[in-house]
Amino acid sequence: MTFVKQLLQGKPAEIWSIAPRDTVYKALQLMAEKNVGALPVIDPDSGNLVGMFSERDYARKLILKGKSSQATAVEELMSFPVYCVRPDDTLETCMELITTKHIRHLPVCNSTAVCDGSRMVGMISIGDVLKAVIANQQVLIKDLENYIVGGRS
Repeated sequence: MTFVKQLLQGKPAEIWSIAPRDTVYKALQLMAEKNVGALPVIDPDSGNLVGMFSERDYARKLILKGKSSQATAVEELMSFPVYCVRPDDTLETCMELITTKHIRHLPVCNSTAVCDGSRMVGMISIGDVLKAVIANQQVLIKDLENYIVGGRS
């Protein structure tokens, strides 16, 4: 069984974020610079997670509202509530949230499944989860092959 804390071990410790009142344009610049598809929105006064801003939020909400990325604050488009996982949650928990909530990025917090102003300890993506699932399946297949071949001796 794989846990979120194991996924975090293979990722950089730095968490890139944006403030609620920063412009969408600034968020897009940071996302392009860091090559990420989403940013946690962190309240600069409390340091707490208050939302998520993703490429999907930009694509689906900005133009449809007739707004400009340079004149719109992230808080106007960010997604909330924010669904989170804890370090001790399993891959299965992550897959369930990703599937049922239709999200691609999961902040890792030391709180419940919906971040309620909690501090983040990391971030995982659907890609991280899929990579771990595939690695686990490859180990299982190898173990089964060894069992079958061992049974013939």
